[in-house]
Amino acid sequence: MRYLTFALGKGRLAKQTLALFEKIGITCHEMKEKDSRKLIFVNEDLKLKFFLSKGPDVPTYVEYGAADIGVAGRDTILEEGRNVYEVLDLGFGKCRMCVCGPIEAQEALNSRELIRVATKYPKIAKNYFYNKKHQTVELIKLNGSIELAPIVGLSEVIVDIVETGSTLRENGLCVLEEICPLSARMIVNQVSMKMEYERITKLIRDINQLSAETSL
Repeated sequence: MRYLTFALGKGRLAKQTLALFEKIGITCHEMKEKDSRKLIFVNEDLKLKFFLSKGPDVPTYVEYGAADIGVAGRDTILEEGRNVYEVLDLGFGKCRMCVCGPIEAQEALNSRELIRVATKYPKIAKNYFYNKKHQTVELIKLNGSIELAPIVGLSEVIVDIVETGSTLRENGLCVLEEICPLSARMIVNQVSMKMEYERITKLIRDINQLSAETSL
């Protein structure tokens, strides 16, 4: 039996994923060793390998077959646009991708004026404005605190992830339009899905069954 390899986004996403996997009998004790400098973690009994990477790199590892399975936020999957199968909503890491700004920017959105949009997610923003709203906008790519852009006059609105909305409120901004809901998703390499169909579909079934039991 060949190893099944998982790419997990570093941080909270990986911890939540591993906690979920433990509930269905998939464990990797090597990953719990705090001082470990290993890059690849192995469960020899189940023939599984795990590695951690930056979230945006997970879909790339999966598309090219360096990982059979990946777990990443839906925002990352949409923004990277890789050729992978999105097979499962894991149900955690829930938030929303939204258009945000001062309340007075609502009029410009409603009338479909040419406005500037600051975002870390230019592909998602472009798809929303051009293909769904049919509104021409000027996109400005930022990497830092996106909320700053409309406050200092760089843009009229922003496209960003909203979890509680507290940062927006503290800075006089609000959600103007919702683009899509987000959560952690499981993605699979297209070739792996064919080669390891039984093992992968069993994993999906086990997680679905667990979700059904916990929601009762």
